[in-house]
Amino acid sequence: MTPPSQNPTFLEQFGPRETMDYDVLIVGAGPAGLAAAIRVKQLAETRGQDISVCVLEKGSEPGAHILSGAVMDPTAINELFPDWKERGAPLNTPVSEDRFMFLTENGSTTTPNWMLPGCFQNHGNYVISLGNVVRWLAQQAEALGVEIFPGFSAAEILYDENCAVMGVATGNMGVDKHGEPTAEFQLGMELRAKYTLFAEGARGHLGKQLISGYKLDAGKDPQTYGIGIKELWEIDPAKHQPGLVIHTAGWPLDSGTYGGSFLYHLENNQVAVGYVVGLAYQNPYLSPFEEFQRYKTHPAVRGFFEGGKRLSYGARAITAGGLQSLPKLAFPGGALIGCDAGFLNASRIKGSHAAMKSGMLAAEAAVDALAAGRAQDELSAYPAAFEQSWLHEELHVARNFKPWMSKGLYLGTLMVGIDQVLFRGKAPWTLHHQHADHECLRPAAEFQPIAYPKPDNVLTFDRLSSVFISNTNHTEHQPAHLTLKDASVPTAINLAKYAGPEQRYCPAGVYEFVQDGDAERLQINAQNCVHCKTCDIKDPTQNIVWVTPEGGGGPNYPNM
Repeated sequence: MTPPSQNPTFLEQFGPRETMDYDVLIVGAGPAGLAAAIRVKQLAETRGQDISVCVLEKGSEPGAHILSGAVMDPTAINELFPDWKERGAPLNTPVSEDRFMFLTENGSTTTPNWMLPGCFQNHGNYVISLGNVVRWLAQQAEALGVEIFPGFSAAEILYDENCAVMGVATGNMGVDKHGEPTAEFQLGMELRAKYTLFAEGARGHLGKQLISGYKLDAGKDPQTYGIGIKELWEIDPAKHQPGLVIHTAGWPLDSGTYGGSFLYHLENNQVAVGYVVGLAYQNPYLSPFEEFQRYKTHPAVRGFFEGGKRLSYGARAITAGGLQSLPKLAFPGGALIGCDAGFLNASRIKGSHAAMKSGMLAAEAAVDALAAGRAQDELSAYPAAFEQSWLHEELHVARNFKPWMSKGLYLGTLMVGIDQVLFRGKAPWTLHHQHADHECLRPAAEFQPIAYPKPDNVLTFDRLSSVFISNTNHTEHQPAHLTLKDASVPTAINLAKYAGPEQRYCPAGVYEFVQDGDAERLQINAQNCVHCKTCDIKDPTQNIVWVTPEGGGGPNYPNM
């Protein structure tokens, strides 16, 4: 691998950059990154080592960009903090009931619990706000001496002369739309480390570069993703059932498109509701956002929301390829953890426990390496420990779920039942993903447009009013962080061949085709971006590249 050369523009004019040195640097203050930071400090304290740890977070605070369902398996947090209840971790609502329903347009069938595979049973788990759990984890990390820098985007990977990662550089601040420094310009700083762990979440900007540069995906299945769209509601107390967990499959999606809903009752009369659509869908007219809005109108669902109030909205891509799509986890100077690698268990619709465990395993490998006087080499003990862990066993059991479900709702459901109930996930075969999600989109000429109903602004809503309650904001005059490799492609190919799918797969109204004289052009409203990464994944020409905006920009999710 040849490391990319640094952009000299601002370094020549304003450099050199300020540098800070650490033993362990972690990019991303989500469950994986914070669990890793905490585990490093715990082990250092136990062993009498002095290990400096820094966590960079692009959100305005830890938790600001965190969005998940979420039902949490406490296995990993039990290992990290056996006394988490006494410490006040916000796992307040144990699951009280599971329901799984198959929906038709006007009807529903509830699967008896005795027929549900173990992956859909949640006894012993908790309905949570992952954002609040992350805020709590950040408090625990800081109490152990971890330095957390919120509002700083890791924009560039730093390499040494041997092509080993030696840290990251944060993005420059105060640059205008044309790339010129303003009066508020601040040069980014370099954070260097003996080991750097990347925990950016699904389709991480730097993780994507590392996977490509080090060929970490060689011999692996293509990664596959979903988009999860979520709302938080306050509902009528008479309809609230703390700990009730409902999942659905079927309508409004057709039987050939992977997806389904979640509806979780938290504390304080709040309900988290959302819809996941696999990004391998074929129909360019499909809009995951509109499918979610339609779902809420189903007779088996809408009653929960009538008389209620929508509080918040957000969206995030989900790394769902499973064990077959996991890249090589370690490389010279660092490692991928959490959803930057893809540890989510799609069959259980859970990833936070897996993210935390991966971070803990990487932390243990890093502490051992530091104790041996090593630096910026490959943490081979991390993937080796993963292969011996309960996490690897769990993902192995789940490995055929997503490939089976990709074959359609009915065949997939039957085969998942055989795989999970009859074989208990130990079938003597492993199915594989054949295509990246962007390769699956078909030309618009093969489909009819979908007529989605207009929002009623009571139960269903439009994109812009939704983005408003995500508290999304970006500094207005900065360069757009949604970039095009070729500005002619959106109209020449995407619009002409695929009817402009970016205006439908984006859940935030970022992309719209507008009339410009006699022609149309793509307008990018980057201010609306909720950092879901769907465009970077689903663009059929892979012409859209998501790069880091100024730190602190994006959504500010409360209680999500």
